[in-house]
Amino acid sequence: MSTVDNAHVVTASLLIQARLVAAERNASVLLGLQQVSGWLPGELMCRVGESFGYPVLDMRALQPLIPDFDAIGYTDCVQRGLLIARDTQADARTLLILSDPFDGAAEDWALRRCGKTGVQPRVTLAHPDDLSAYFAQQERLLRAMDGFEAEARATNDEEVAAVITLATINDDSSAVVKLVNSTIYDALKLQASDIHLECDAGCLHVLYRIDGVMVPITQVQGQDTAEQVISRVKVMAELDIAERRVPQDGRFKVRVNGRDIDFRVSVMPNIFGEDAVLRLLDRQSLTEEAKSLRLDNLGLDVHTISAIRKLASKPHGMLLVTGPTGSGKTTTLYGAITEIHTGRDKIITIEDPVEYRLPRVLQIPVNEKKGLTFARGLRSILRHDPDKIMVGEIRDNDTAQIAVQAALTGHLVFTTVHANNVFDVLGRFLHMGVDAYSFAAALNGIVAQRLLRINCPQCAVVVSPSDDELEMAGLVRSALKGWIFKAGRGCGHCRGVGYKGRKAVAEVLVLDDVLREMIAGQAPISALKERAALAGLRPLTDAALQWVARGDTTLEEMARVAG
Repeated sequence: MSTVDNAHVVTASLLIQARLVAAERNASVLLGLQQVSGWLPGELMCRVGESFGYPVLDMRALQPLIPDFDAIGYTDCVQRGLLIARDTQADARTLLILSDPFDGAAEDWALRRCGKTGVQPRVTLAHPDDLSAYFAQQERLLRAMDGFEAEARATNDEEVAAVITLATINDDSSAVVKLVNSTIYDALKLQASDIHLECDAGCLHVLYRIDGVMVPITQVQGQDTAEQVISRVKVMAELDIAERRVPQDGRFKVRVNGRDIDFRVSVMPNIFGEDAVLRLLDRQSLTEEAKSLRLDNLGLDVHTISAIRKLASKPHGMLLVTGPTGSGKTTTLYGAITEIHTGRDKIITIEDPVEYRLPRVLQIPVNEKKGLTFARGLRSILRHDPDKIMVGEIRDNDTAQIAVQAALTGHLVFTTVHANNVFDVLGRFLHMGVDAYSFAAALNGIVAQRLLRINCPQCAVVVSPSDDELEMAGLVRSALKGWIFKAGRGCGHCRGVGYKGRKAVAEVLVLDDVLREMIAGQAPISALKERAALAGLRPLTDAALQWVARGDTTLEEMARVAG
């Protein structure tokens, strides 16, 4: 037997032994195999791949792959010598690429991470040198993007507080900066609307608001660390870090993987220090969504959509949308404006801030530091020959008065106001000093809406509600023929909460002459409710119960949102 044949036999034996002890070893034996066999690195990986039954990718095959650093971060990939990537040439198939096939622990860890997102990748191999070269190429791309972003930032009127990528997070020398940046990065990845930093006795709690519900993320021990994190947020928002006794508000912008993200910051003192809330606004994502933003895409039922469209098509008057913060009021108005925007009318909006960017619509951001308030901006808008106006929010007496006058002088006014239901809006405007007769004459209709969390489609199962739950919802079991009650059990797809995504439910009050006379005469709310029911008002709870009957949400969620 020749020397080469002996080497092949020894190598095959080593492969078998290595596979048997893979669960107990974490060190690669590739170098030892190469020394024994005399094979070139590429040939060695092919032999190992044949033994494991895994395809082997060379550098040419790695080039067209798109890395998924959201699934497994760049730093973890480099440290563990593996990669999650999508093969664009094979129906976007997901691959798990290993550089050390004998590191069973790393392979199991990666498969568990992918399993939480519902992805089952195909396991492949690549030589460590090829994978290292691929990582170096990706790092150069990330750094080149950072350089491009820095150049673009120099010409931007609003300064970017930080550029956050996986590479920059890994390179941050400060533990506090790394914590803040990684918290922002993860919040965007989980599609959170707000980040809450809450100081407690000796620790900092980090929570995200996801689908309207607070979700605890982590705890950071140490009072000093908590204070330093809040100070870092203050620096980014250009607030006074020495002032800890009064509330402060600010804003800043960061660039995350090429996307400009705006943050509105509220810092509030408490007995243990200070709390901070960061509200996220991804302008680029919202602009992309605006291209297909219509009332049909909001989840509203056919009856509600038809009523809103009727109100939005009026030549003049006022359409009010009400609801608590984060209930999708502005999105509904944008959906209505998008549908009626034909290019034949002059549409102007004034908002704080401008959320969706609409083509050929003049959108004005409120800037209170420069004296541009809703009231002042609205006065100027009326001199700009508009046909339709959107006022982001009625906050004060002046704005309410001007908006009503605009609706009475031939303009169609879309606006929002904070109230619990369509009838509370009436008292809100009267409390702001608006004349009841003028308000009734200007008002076309009111939409009160909420956002309901929807059962996760991956883990929702049929359930049977208890008699107490039915009684609290005002339901009788004998009258529930055809109802399908479902609830999510919790899975990786929904992060264990049982819900995935939200849809809008609403009640719409369309005013007729009788209702206008009653409002002008300041009739009791009970009388207004009776007349509204005769006019076809369907309460918000009835709209929510339709989602429950179809198994799209739960009685618990309906009670939480719609009462």
